[in-house]
Amino acid sequence: MKSRKPAVAPVHLHVENYRGIGPVFEASKARVAAALKRHPALKGKVKITVGYDGEMLERALKTADVLFGWSFDRSNLAQRAPRLKWVHAHGAGVSHLMPLDWLPPGAVLTNSRGVHGPRADEYAVMALLMLNNRVPEMATNQRVARWEQCFNTGIAGKTVLIVGVGHVGAGLAVWAKRFGLHVIGIRRTGRPHRSVHEMHKPGALRRLLPRVDFVLMTAPLTAETHHMLGAAELALLKKGAGVINYSRANTIDYDALRARLDRREISAVLDVYDPEPLPSDSPLWQTPNLIMTTHSSSDDTEAYTPRTLDLVMRNMARFIAGKPLTNRVDPKLQY
Repeated sequence: MKSRKPAVAPVHLHVENYRGIGPVFEASKARVAAALKRHPALKGKVKITVGYDGEMLERALKTADVLFGWSFDRSNLAQRAPRLKWVHAHGAGVSHLMPLDWLPPGAVLTNSRGVHGPRADEYAVMALLMLNNRVPEMATNQRVARWEQCFNTGIAGKTVLIVGVGHVGAGLAVWAKRFGLHVIGIRRTGRPHRSVHEMHKPGALRRLLPRVDFVLMTAPLTAETHHMLGAAELALLKKGAGVINYSRANTIDYDALRARLDRREISAVLDVYDPEPLPSDSPLWQTPNLIMTTHSSSDDTEAYTPRTLDLVMRNMARFIAGKPLTNRVDPKLQY
């Protein structure tokens, strides 16, 4: 009689939704089922539960091997989830989850960096063109019915500094090079990129700022990048320069930025704030030379969560096979 391999129990993935972040980020039962269908090799190997706002979280954690979510109770997680080996954060930024002392021993955290893709490129290119065409200044004049012609030159030949040449920063570098911009990059390792003319490490920031026409912040928020563009750094920007913040609000000192904007010395496009939603009494709402978008720059209404679920399903195949997971967050680097 032939021996039979023992049955292997399916991996339990619990998807925990937080209604507070809206339907774009909802990993609904339908979206999860569609993702599983796109990855047929996982059929029968994964058991998936879907919950909202902690309503079934405690019950699911008792047997969950994997947890997917953005905001959830992390207290005593090792005791509440004895089998948990992997947590996926439904987003690229994980500063709200730091430090990772809540992770059970041996468990890893992954995130969704790289999922934004083309939408992030589109937003950054739009912001660059708006700054070069002095749209923030014209919008300021429009609000007070002031006629002032804001002329400028073409964007080709100007210089952009990309602070944080990761997935998003590298995507913009490709487009910036196509537009004829001179591309300077800053990344922790200083490793070259084919679309970046000059790559530097963070220590070169102050030396580079006086040279640039545009600064794009795409660095993750960590202890090292907090207020990376502070008052001293912003003072180094030449008059007429433009700042774009795509990553996290606290990579820039917004009080110092607002001071230069109030004097109409520079312009900016911001998509991220602290806190969010931004209170109605924040002085940013009335700041001149500023275009504000509401942290909606690159989260594709139809594709963002499905793409994220595809990332998780690809990683699930690696998890089952005992292979290292992609997009693993380094506790020391905080991204």
